[in-house]
Amino acid sequence: MKAMVLKKLCNLKENQMPLELMELPVPVPGEKEILLKVSVCGVCHTELDEIEGRTPPPRLPIVPGHQVIGRVEAVGGKVNAFKTGDRVGVAWIFSACGICKFCLAGNENLCPVFEATGRDANGGYAQYMTVSEDFAYAIPEVFSDVQAAPLLCAGAIGYRSLRLTRLKDGQRLGLTGFGASAHLVLKMVQHRYPNSEVYVFARSNEERAFALELGAVWAGHTTERAPQKLDSIIDTTPAWQPVVEALANLESGGRLVINAIRKEGDNRCLLDLDYPVHLWQEKELKSVANITRGDVKEFLGLAAEMNLQPEVQVYTLEQANEALIKLKTGKIRGAKVLKID
Repeated sequence: MKAMVLKKLCNLKENQMPLELMELPVPVPGEKEILLKVSVCGVCHTELDEIEGRTPPPRLPIVPGHQVIGRVEAVGGKVNAFKTGDRVGVAWIFSACGICKFCLAGNENLCPVFEATGRDANGGYAQYMTVSEDFAYAIPEVFSDVQAAPLLCAGAIGYRSLRLTRLKDGQRLGLTGFGASAHLVLKMVQHRYPNSEVYVFARSNEERAFALELGAVWAGHTTERAPQKLDSIIDTTPAWQPVVEALANLESGGRLVINAIRKEGDNRCLLDLDYPVHLWQEKELKSVANITRGDVKEFLGLAAEMNLQPEVQVYTLEQANEALIKLKTGKIRGAKVLKID
């Protein structure tokens, strides 16, 4: 099979090609696994975190990709949930132990041996991949393959982030950064909280214009102050400074949810916080760690109910490096998806 493979970590710069097109053996499914013939795979900022070493794979080489859609090509001897020909998806959560206190409480995203698709195990930047039947999902028929791929991470993690804001209908929500996840959150808010206003903070004119086009009531630079204080804000940026700016835009008692696996630069970065401006009045910070299978299943149901259609830019498998570079350099409109021949 063909696959785009990460063989060594690097700092991704324009015209640099971190992934290499290689021929690999088609994997063989274990007893509880399915072999998936991949049709499409979404491109996520977390792939940049892997390539640049902020959340490095435990071993190299590795095939990235964790927003995978395909058809079941073969099944292991003890597979019961799927059959050959079924259309399924694979998300960031590749496996969890199932027996720790977090897994038993439904918080398998916090499992100490959590494994991620495309980081801890080969993912979907390839023509085939294997996964346990317990970590694959039936995809609602309302979505095409290309439309469904971003739902498995950008959508599901956006859904978890929105739940963690504890937003109530009529309250004001801010979105810092406006890429694949945030544009889906905006559409979710419009569906679930019709009386809530969404304010968007983004560096580029294109992202701000896109947000207004989709229905945001206001869009400004990440360093600007919104015309009103916001009850909750979701930060999806790779940088530290927007966190500080978001805290200054929060209403008293508001909550900032940081939806990022890692932040670029030093993870021990000291934030320039003014306590009365940024943290006083019972403001809260909440990080998002991975997703659970429940998040994915619940969100796919919601997405089908509201016919949620992501904005998508399509690339070939061989153009994976190009898609990653555009993501790195801020050339974002919705989600990027690789179409696998």
